[in-house]
Amino acid sequence: MIERKKTEKNKKAKKRIFIESAIAFFIVLAPFLHKVYEFIPETATATILGLEINSGTWADVQTYTWFVFIKLVPLYLIFIWFMTCKHWWYHILLIPLIMYTFQFFEAVLDQDNNVDSENLMWILPICIIIIPFVYFIRLKLYDKHVHGIDLEAMDEELNVLKAKEELRKEREKLEKRKETLEKKM
Repeated sequence: MIERKKTEKNKKAKKRIFIESAIAFFIVLAPFLHKVYEFIPETATATILGLEINSGTWADVQTYTWFVFIKLVPLYLIFIWFMTCKHWWYHILLIPLIMYTFQFFEAVLDQDNNVDSENLMWILPICIIIIPFVYFIRLKLYDKHVHGIDLEAMDEELNVLKAKEELRKEREKLEKRKETLEKKM
């Protein structure tokens, strides 16, 4: 039994080390990916790692690669931050994450030269949902930890007071019945 627990702990530890090492690798890789465009030729098409890249409406493949990676690197760094953040406000990271996602896909899929232009209208509804949600969490935490207001404790106290009030009313009813019965006798 003890051996089984140790092997389970070892498996969990190995898995955690692997995941954390992969995250660290991608974080260390970020500055190199940010500068990968410098190794791309300034031509209309280029073959890189067996993939043929066409500049499309961009001036050349180097400019296109620069723009794609200038969006991709912050996108995956913010994604790592969002997935590993343990703070109460981590939902607010969804806003830049979604912004960079729209910009990345706009750079990759859009066929015109107009980029980074209309993504605000796509992000605005998401912001309208996320910002009040995060503010509500902040407000509850601020009330609890700064002002010492615990809403759950207050609810419990109110329920206890209601129960006491109901018991008091029941006692009064019983006393009135007792009095009426005594008067009848």
